[in-house]
Amino acid sequence: MFRCGIAYPRCRWILPLLLLFAVIFDIIAIAAESGWVEDEEGKSHYASMWTECQGRNNDWDCRSLMKFSWAQAVAALMIIGLIFLIMAFIISIVGMCNVRIGLLIATGGLLIIVVIVQIIALIIYPVKFNELIFEGQYYYTWAYGFGWGATILCIGCSVLFCCLPNYEDELNGDAKIKYLYSTS
Repeated sequence: MFRCGIAYPRCRWILPLLLLFAVIFDIIAIAAESGWVEDEEGKSHYASMWTECQGRNNDWDCRSLMKFSWAQAVAALMIIGLIFLIMAFIISIVGMCNVRIGLLIATGGLLIIVVIVQIIALIIYPVKFNELIFEGQYYYTWAYGFGWGATILCIGCSVLFCCLPNYEDELNGDAKIKYLYSTS
């Protein structure tokens, strides 16, 4: 793929594997019951994409963030991104089995949509959380990081899937071997 010696047939399975990791990361970020935000000490306030909880010890008062339109938008965008990501994963498997250039380009296009949708969601959440609920020092923690991890994997895979059509012969194993040194 790049002149550094990547084995093209391996690329056929590494990219769908990376997309599988992105799907898993997205599911973790969306399904987490805590871990998007927590207070400085992590003992009195935490929030997920869906709820916010305040309290001490085992006496927690939780409320849904879904009453806010921005939280609904974040949830909708993350779920739409996950659906498109799952579609891209399935299309990438089909496209890599028989090296169909149209499917590789479609996968790259779907991943670009996923990246745009999820970046918007992952930017809206902290901006609005800090604006409406902020009561001190907060840290965006592990589940929010999984959301960004999935998005970063999608950025890389989208670039690679968009570049793969240039290397169709190499992926099929039909390319002529190019030697760095020749005797003639």
